[in-house]
Amino acid sequence: MGMPIRISRGVAALAAVAALGGAAAARASAPPVGPLPAGPHATVTTKAGQLVAVALPHRSGGRVWRVARPFNGSVLRQVGEADVGSNVVIVFKAVRRGAVTLSYALTRGETTKALEARTFTVRIR
Repeated sequence: MGMPIRISRGVAALAAVAALGGAAAARASAPPVGPLPAGPHATVTTKAGQLVAVALPHRSGGRVWRVARPFNGSVLRQVGEADVGSNVVIVFKAVRRGAVTLSYALTRGETTKALEARTFTVRIR
């Protein structure tokens, strides 16, 4: 379970909108995720300095959400993660102008086969 964090009303609303479906971030030793199946996609536009949250539904049977593709951490940086109801909410800080695509894959453990996918595009102005 992630450490508890306070989520402002605006971030909570964004999390609800972004809840397209724990986000277990892939460890450096995990094999890369293969092709991603089609899945929901959301786009969020924000300003530098603001928080952005995405929500991924908990899954059972040893299935975990993993970051499926690298993203530019100098534009968007993860600052928190928490279990919120039946979801894992991942909170990011928009660091500077740019665009980042967050791709998550549901895998059985740290395997390469993606069972589900969720994609979030974050545009920072």
